[in-house]
Amino acid sequence: MAAPLLVRNRNYRLLFGAGTLTNLGDGLVVLALPWLATLMTQDAVAIGAVAAAGRLPWLLFAIPAGVIIDQTDLRKLIARADLLRAAIVVAILMLAMSKEGEGAVWVLAGLAFLLGAAEVLRDNAAQTMLPSIVESKDLEVANGQLWSSEQLTGQFIGPPLAGVLIAMGIGIPFGFDAALLVLAAGLVWMISLKPKTPVQTNFRTALVEGITFMRGDPLLLRLAVVLGVANFIATAVVTIQILFAQDVLAISSYSYGLILSVAAVGAITGSLLAPWFIARLGTQLCLYLSIATWGIGYGAIGLGHSAVVMAVALFFVMAAAMLWNVITVSWRQRRIPSALLGRVNSIYRFFGWGSMPLGAMCGGVLVSALEQDFGREIALRATFVCAGAACMLLLVYAMFKLRLD
Repeated sequence: MAAPLLVRNRNYRLLFGAGTLTNLGDGLVVLALPWLATLMTQDAVAIGAVAAAGRLPWLLFAIPAGVIIDQTDLRKLIARADLLRAAIVVAILMLAMSKEGEGAVWVLAGLAFLLGAAEVLRDNAAQTMLPSIVESKDLEVANGQLWSSEQLTGQFIGPPLAGVLIAMGIGIPFGFDAALLVLAAGLVWMISLKPKTPVQTNFRTALVEGITFMRGDPLLLRLAVVLGVANFIATAVVTIQILFAQDVLAISSYSYGLILSVAAVGAITGSLLAPWFIARLGTQLCLYLSIATWGIGYGAIGLGHSAVVMAVALFFVMAAAMLWNVITVSWRQRRIPSALLGRVNSIYRFFGWGSMPLGAMCGGVLVSALEQDFGREIALRATFVCAGAACMLLLVYAMFKLRLD
């Protein structure tokens, strides 16, 4: 019987450890950043702008980042990106400790944009590095473990810990995150990889090669579009989710952190059980079940009246999301040639993640528009109900256009 992947593969162990540290820090910030924004203003549009700013770099920089990734030592790139993120988080800490007025929320949005820009390079590089660290047959296991670790630290441990730390001081979660990012950079620096053969073309030619491959693979392109729509919907509801928790369910920061932890348990469950579900139900049915679960979950939150309903719905939404991720990421890492993986993967994520800032703004604008005529509670509920209906339409499209088997 072969030893577990984490035991027998040192490079994977270091990458896994670094990812665990950064994801724990991200889990602190995922609650602390919007909470800091709500302390600065109650304007849904401004809060949405902070969320949108963090995701806007995926729309602006994802494609050129792919060329940089294919031409750069991935180990150094990831480590330097983590150190840059640590510096930006320190700047957010200083802003949180300042006595700036309501206009500070726009400074926060600018820092969130810079943090997101560094994340684009870091996340794409880490996903591109994985196939060079583990064997092809281990990709599902590796991706499942990485997603599980991300959810365990980033959603299960991080948010409730952030709730406790926020009660002690709004700047404390950001200080912890900066320290974790520095430690993660050190672990990545210790990874040993064979020297990378750089792309022997200029920037434009290298970019065109990636775009040409993507255009020549209609199935990969359709998968990216479906992911983009799904992430647009998800970000729209996530952006106003904290307002829903505060204004409709009237729960504290700690209770909201616990809800996110329940969602993380769902994500971990989905990640670990994904190979089992895929083996028994097949790739295709698992994809369809994922999208259907998103729609049902969003609708349940919008129509529900308790924190328990919200927690249970998010449990299944996140389990379905991780099932989708394990399937599609492993499929993509095998399908794309290694020499093009950074560029094509970045183009894919441009479609898949570039829609997120648009979704974030849409969520805030929709609530702002509806509450004028229907009140804040109905406006917040309507956003979730609309998201559920949109997922069902997306399911119909996927059933006709997505065949990964």
